[in-house]
Amino acid sequence: MKIYLIGMPGSGKSTLGRLLAAELSLPFEDLDATIEARERRTIPEIFAEKGEDYFRLLESQCLQEFAASANHFVMSTGGGTPCFYNGMDIINDSGISVFLDVPLTEISARISQEMHRPLLQVEDGDKQEARLQALYDARLECYRRATVIVKNPTPEKVLEALRLRR
Repeated sequence: MKIYLIGMPGSGKSTLGRLLAAELSLPFEDLDATIEARERRTIPEIFAEKGEDYFRLLESQCLQEFAASANHFVMSTGGGTPCFYNGMDIINDSGISVFLDVPLTEISARISQEMHRPLLQVEDGDKQEARLQALYDARLECYRRATVIVKNPTPEKVLEALRLRR
């Protein structure tokens, strides 16, 4: 079984992914961490040095490799992974996608002090909220194509949604 967690930056994909993987006795994969290891630099460094287009291509290549593998896992994807290079089709064709639908106010509170999210880097909090809203609006249609949508996700809610899916 391949389970892909999708959603906005700060929605808890990595945190919930580790918990779900442990609960389901599956390996946990973090797509961003895989990219950073392959490139030997951080996501912000990749964005700064090579740009978003280069990053999205790397991201798609890594996703395709995981999707084509025989491995089972729980994966935390990047926030934009499903929205570029047919990512959502790749995800849904190879496994179960779970959209972690977290209110933007909560996401904003979670990421307000973080400096490692290149698409959300702004000086002013109000501008960050506007950028977050624009990103959410642009990605929501893609996210809604998920196999499972869990509002205000907790590990228990996600596990229950997966059980109902079987």
